[in-house]
Amino acid sequence: VVLDARKPLPGLADSKQLTAAQRERLVPLVHDAAIAWAIAQASPDEIRASNILRASLLAMLRAFAGLGWSGQRLEIIADGNFYPPGLPPGRAVVRGDALIPAISAASILAKVHRDRLMCELAKEHPQFSFSRHKGYPTPQHLRELSEHGPLPLLHRENFAPVRHCLQARLLP
Repeated sequence: VVLDARKPLPGLADSKQLTAAQRERLVPLVHDAAIAWAIAQASPDEIRASNILRASLLAMLRAFAGLGWSGQRLEIIADGNFYPPGLPPGRAVVRGDALIPAISAASILAKVHRDRLMCELAKEHPQFSFSRHKGYPTPQHLRELSEHGPLPLLHRENFAPVRHCLQARLLP
């Protein structure tokens, strides 16, 4: 998300600190206020092939490419400890989603996008309450994993709760 620093957007915060309703309310405001924005992701297969950190850095690269930004000077700030190799010079900021408005806005867009994807998956896989737990390892999701087993294209075997479920299903 590229924001004009001279035009603050009230209500921005780390997406994890906002309710779902607050995030949904902010999405159109971010879309309207942003000079540019893009959403990108890494697939479960890409996460499996590397790890969650490398996959998130790959998604950041894709999001930057999706901006179609060229020529104009831009301060690029990534959330976390690592700055994606391949991006123009910039910096990483730990807890950037709580400290940097553009990162807060990006975290809100990403979280709402992911939550909407999970609601769509809930329709395709009604045995999993994805619309409720959004894929996080809640007691309900862990119960569903135990009862139905992981979905091969969605659940990552290298994620500990899924790995434990698979191991338990192999035991007599």
